[in-house]
Amino acid sequence: MRGPGSPQSWFVNRLQRLRTSAGSPAQALLLAYDEHKVLTRSSLSDLLAGKFSRPPPWERVAAYVTACVRAAHAHRIDLSCEEELARLRSDHATLTDLFETAGGKVRAPAARLPGPRHRPATYRLPPRNTHFTGRDATLRELRQRLASDGDGAMQVVHGLGGVGKTQLAVEYAYLYRSKYRFVAFVDAEDPDLVPSQFASLARELGLEEVNSEQVVPRVYGELRDHRPWLIIFDNGERPGTLLDVLPSGDLGSGGHLIVTTRLRGWSGRAGVVDLDVFSRREAVELLTRRVDGMTAAVADRIAEHLGDLPLALEQAAGYMDYHHTAPAEYLALLASRLEDMIALGELTDRPAVVVATLWQLSVRKLQSQWPQAMRLLELCALLAPEPIPLDLFGNGKEPLIAAAADPVAWDTTVGALAGLGLARRGASSLVLHRLVQAAIRAAMPDEVRTEARTRLCRALLAAVPHDIHGDPQAPSRWQELLPHALAVTKDEPPAECAAQTATLLRLASAFLLSIGEHSVALPLCDRALAIDESLGQRDAEIGFDLITLAQIHRDRGAPERARPLAERALGLHESCLPADSPAIATDLATLARIRHLLGDHEAAVPLAERALRIDEAAYGPEDPYVSFDLIALASVHLDLDDHAAAVPLISRALRIREASYAPDHLYIGYALLLKARAVHASGDPTAAALARRGALILNTRLGTSHPKTQDAFALAKRLLEGGNCR
Repeated sequence: MRGPGSPQSWFVNRLQRLRTSAGSPAQALLLAYDEHKVLTRSSLSDLLAGKFSRPPPWERVAAYVTACVRAAHAHRIDLSCEEELARLRSDHATLTDLFETAGGKVRAPAARLPGPRHRPATYRLPPRNTHFTGRDATLRELRQRLASDGDGAMQVVHGLGGVGKTQLAVEYAYLYRSKYRFVAFVDAEDPDLVPSQFASLARELGLEEVNSEQVVPRVYGELRDHRPWLIIFDNGERPGTLLDVLPSGDLGSGGHLIVTTRLRGWSGRAGVVDLDVFSRREAVELLTRRVDGMTAAVADRIAEHLGDLPLALEQAAGYMDYHHTAPAEYLALLASRLEDMIALGELTDRPAVVVATLWQLSVRKLQSQWPQAMRLLELCALLAPEPIPLDLFGNGKEPLIAAAADPVAWDTTVGALAGLGLARRGASSLVLHRLVQAAIRAAMPDEVRTEARTRLCRALLAAVPHDIHGDPQAPSRWQELLPHALAVTKDEPPAECAAQTATLLRLASAFLLSIGEHSVALPLCDRALAIDESLGQRDAEIGFDLITLAQIHRDRGAPERARPLAERALGLHESCLPADSPAIATDLATLARIRHLLGDHEAAVPLAERALRIDEAAYGPEDPYVSFDLIALASVHLDLDDHAAAVPLISRALRIREASYAPDHLYIGYALLLKARAVHASGDPTAAALARRGALILNTRLGTSHPKTQDAFALAKRLLEGGNCR
């Protein structure tokens, strides 16, 4: 079989393209793969010329040729014919015949378009990724769009750098290759180089002596005569940069275009498929398949650190494979040295590409064209990989970004990040992938990072609600800003913002305490106290840290650890603040509750009564802060079996809280549970219902497994059954 579409013809053409003078890069690469020294430079030349006295090791030679072509990324060599190579390796007689034929002056024929039942002719199509994972639904969607009778013949695959756009397009070409007679792959990253690729494509199609002005229409004309066909434009920029090489009219039935791009702006020209990072299931599947000894649990944590970015996962697998690094050890390195690790490891098909440099071109554009957007990117890189409220940069006396003062300039600045694929823009927020952030941080000089962190710390301190108990907007705003506050304060603070860091840490811990996250709040408050004590001359701030720390230990069930902290806080505040300061009332109410928990009820009563008087005078009788004093005093009276005094106090506290907080706020839940205990002693039949309402609130806010939730439901059950409420 010697026809133009036969395996023999295919292999002869490829050998002819490899045949060059002795010492060529192709021969050097081939020799480099000759690990067993079977070939020499001279014997290779003889081999390619068909001069040999004894049969060469054909199977090994075929494998070397394949490896050579793969390593060289030979642009005009079709690597989609693994089946043909497999046949040739097992057929020594055919190989001998092919090498002998290759020794003659065989003219490589133009790429003849095969019939629809044959494998398509291809141009520069990269090798198929043997580790391609997932994306089944996206591939089906892409096929459905392209094959539709409407305007779907051109589709744009858009997504973050490293998300796998090119791999998806290439996999599509292989998956649906039986549907096409010709498939071409065009590198569109540099628009100036695309016309020369079309000239080469024209020659591949057998078009001779086509001038540069006619090459694009002639190529599309030739393809229209031999439908169906597919062209992939990889890594395109904006539509305007490819106007000269995109078809000007209807593609005709059977003509399909796929453009991969990081940039927005294509929806007016084509359908857009937005490609996101892997699902966690896909990320775990890739790692467990690629890395020996990888467990699903470790893979899950590695994927979390890498944000499920496909290229980063492949890079990680390559690193572990090359260095024989145990998965658990690699995970530890990621956790402690993420910014260093994203520069290490390589991809088998793109050895020069690593996550650390993946977005350099976009960053350089940002620096040269939108310097304000570059400042915004650096600030965002120091925040959490969560939605970043845009008002963080423009509120306050001094906007973090000067452009934020002008609506048009600000919209352009934010849009530049989204347009270049460096961020995802929401209605009022930006989201950066964690590895984009890590790459930007790694490139920031120390002085730039310090200055940015200082400004962010001050901006966050101005943006978060300080009145956590009294501000009705505090919970939602804190939920929005907490991840960013934790990101900015996680490392030792520079001297320029040490005081602000301590205050931000303490406020964050107070918010976490208010939503029942005691274990998360504790280390933050410990750090705030350590920073304030190291700065000196901050007695009031140290007192605030101490009383918050005391409240955390109290609510964690350790009143004995809380008492000395609260007593020290009260002493500091009484020495530096007015006697009627609300801060002193907070100390008194906290200490009253602690003494009560320790069984010292008689000592707790005057402390709580004094706190109540101060807060009523400072805030008025209906303020949320007053409810804390009322709760403290009611709890003491309840344990003293003075229900007549306890019930009106707790009823008033509950009324204040229901008027001040959302219906499912934890503070309302706690008040309901306390009131249930108080009214049960007088035989009130509503006690069980009150307890159940409180338990349901705790269940919503803390979860079913939280000890406080379980205690609340147990109380409701006992009250319903008529048992003791203690």
